[in-house]
Amino acid sequence: MIARTYLRPVGRLTRPPSRVDATPDRVVRIGERDDLAFAALELIHRRSDRTFDRRLIELAEARGEIARGGLAAEQLTAALAGLSAPRAAIAGVALDRPRIMGIVNVTPDSFSDGGSFASAREAIAFGRQLADEGADFLDIGGESTRPGSDAVPVEEELRRIMPVVEGLVGKVRARISVDTRKAEVMRRAAQAGVHVLNDVSALSFDPDSLRVAAETGLPVVLMHAQGDPKTMQSDPRYDDALLDVYDALDLHIETCVRAGIARERIVVDPGIGFGKTLEHNLELLAGLSLFHGLGTPIMLGASRKRMIGTLTGAVDPQERVPGSIAAALAGAMQGAAILRVHDVAATRQAVVVWEAACSGLAAPAGSAG
Repeated sequence: MIARTYLRPVGRLTRPPSRVDATPDRVVRIGERDDLAFAALELIHRRSDRTFDRRLIELAEARGEIARGGLAAEQLTAALAGLSAPRAAIAGVALDRPRIMGIVNVTPDSFSDGGSFASAREAIAFGRQLADEGADFLDIGGESTRPGSDAVPVEEELRRIMPVVEGLVGKVRARISVDTRKAEVMRRAAQAGVHVLNDVSALSFDPDSLRVAAETGLPVVLMHAQGDPKTMQSDPRYDDALLDVYDALDLHIETCVRAGIARERIVVDPGIGFGKTLEHNLELLAGLSLFHGLGTPIMLGASRKRMIGTLTGAVDPQERVPGSIAAALAGAMQGAAILRVHDVAATRQAVVVWEAACSGLAAPAGSAG
């Protein structure tokens, strides 16, 4: 275990600092956004003997820690730089408020909606519906990665998704994302005009994925998963789920940067439900703002997942919509840039009201799309 120091923004301000006359040097702004600001920081020291020191500090105290020098100072400097670094638009979509990614699964066995779209025509119609409901992105997947699922051959995955990709690219306002672990699927989808690559293995499943993703020039979503979907829920373990996932994503980012994928093209996803127990998932949701220190946008995908059923008793995934919205708003409160959801219209409505309640300002009707 290597010792490391982390900074987690805490105390989200519900009015922009400019409206409460906050001193700029005392407010932690994420990505230089005035509307995404926190009042303090949790300073976390993880020691090599697996013990922890956690305390709340102000921004000035963090700078004081840096002035004292040493390895911790280097790590704190990098974390502060990550917090403040501007977030580039993803596929032309500015991340100036929570954006919504609608899920279009073209699979017979996905945990929530497997088999719902037996034909490409039905999947395309559903994608258009989600776009009309306000989705900023549509994520098309042809391989279920639910716990216990088997891998799908490349040819079958392509057969499932390519007609849907071709039926949606350039025909809806939403940007099109492809949810795949396979380099050949990424390459073919990029040639067909998709805008984003979303890989639950963080480009580690297929040895060609890093090279292909770099060559496409597209933004990539790096999701954390412990283990393969077939066995990932057997016995997931962490020393500290939040910090371990952070460290793993940090390594994935560095690997991508070395491969030629610019940090400005990277989005991170902590991977709710992918090799995590209920307790691990809740730790990640409660500490989500930590991931701002990576200097990339955060995507959160908790929609209809087992965690919600365990907490509420809702056995049928389609009965987990209220819990899914609650998880999405919890993520938005901590600064999640993209919310990956099944229920676009309901989530969009909730986000619009939540934003108005936090800012004290009503956006013009229709402006949240």
